[in-house]
Amino acid sequence: MNMDNNLVNAINNVKQNIREAALKSGRRPEDILLLGVTKTVDVETMEKAYDLGITHFGENRVQEYLKKTDIIKRECHWHIIGRLQTNKVKYLDQRITLIHSLDRIELAEALQMRGQKINHVFPVLVQVNVSGEDTKAGIDPDDLRSFVLKLSKMDNIKVKGLMTIAPYTEDPEKVRYIFKKIKQLAIDIEREKVENISMTELSMGMSGDYKIAIEEGSTIVRIGSALFGERVY
Repeated sequence: MNMDNNLVNAINNVKQNIREAALKSGRRPEDILLLGVTKTVDVETMEKAYDLGITHFGENRVQEYLKKTDIIKRECHWHIIGRLQTNKVKYLDQRITLIHSLDRIELAEALQMRGQKINHVFPVLVQVNVSGEDTKAGIDPDDLRSFVLKLSKMDNIKVKGLMTIAPYTEDPEKVRYIFKKIKQLAIDIEREKVENISMTELSMGMSGDYKIAIEEGSTIVRIGSALFGERVY
């Protein structure tokens, strides 16, 4: 029972923070998707979270996604948010709502081939590495335009926007510039009106910095520990 109460309180707290951050920046709270990051979270907890209003789940690993989709008894929306290996693309199917981590042309080509094979268009976000950290995947902002132009010619991929991961910091204000940059990149690409490319979604903000990300235009926040507690990987 205590676990249930903790989950209820955590979800309510995050939703309230989303609401406040949205209103503070003149936006509608309902325009921001709360994506539960469920790496290593058990199915029972996920089902409880679903019943409490978390219907979108983000998985880092394809294997875990496949395992959970087979046993979870809810109509979930599934997102792939971790670094996606090209050799795992063959396991992806129509149940994927959004792939957040398209970060290289080889992966795009693998998704295009898989989409052709199963007659499906994969909705994707391009991951951008604004901070330039070697440990983070993502396209360099200077290379983004040319990358997006290549993707626009692939008809089994539909680019819906951008994703980024900000560096970890105790003070989220220090990473506000990263979210500002992503928003500006999206505006710049949108202006070009490239066919098959839209910039409606910005996946940015995690448990430590999602309020700042929302203030800067995030439409999807990826929340793990603030909902499900700290996990040991």
